[in-house]
Amino acid sequence: MKFLCVDCDAQMQSVGQEVPGDGTLAVLFQCPSCGRRTAMLANPMETQMVSSLCIKIGGRTVPEQPFETIRSQLETGGETALQDVPEATSGPTWSVEAEDRLERVPGFVRGMVRRLYNEWAAGREIAVITPEIMDDARSDLGLEGI
Repeated sequence: MKFLCVDCDAQMQSVGQEVPGDGTLAVLFQCPSCGRRTAMLANPMETQMVSSLCIKIGGRTVPEQPFETIRSQLETGGETALQDVPEATSGPTWSVEAEDRLERVPGFVRGMVRRLYNEWAAGREIAVITPEIMDDARSDLGLEGI
């Protein structure tokens, strides 16, 4: 993804990033031609997804290498790298309805979403995750628009 200056049609350059501590991520961009600045703000779930995908914010410092993506996947994961892995049994259990709802989440982020709900419920000593609990977590985490 690239950000372009509307006035100059130049690619914006990253000039700073900040993780305020509330789970959000802010990245500041500036046009090298006219100096126009803009910021991108990611909510906690977007920030967690970017982090879990090992995406680097701010541009590259070295040229892309042949088969770079394939090499990195071979180093960090195998055939099951993107599959949903259920959490350990020490956390909350999931109702059948909640599991059905979780199945509608895209597979590449399903494990992260499960982990997010498990952590939220465990922090509130909730034993069973239901669709209603999922709604409460979404609201509490500020994820209604996602």
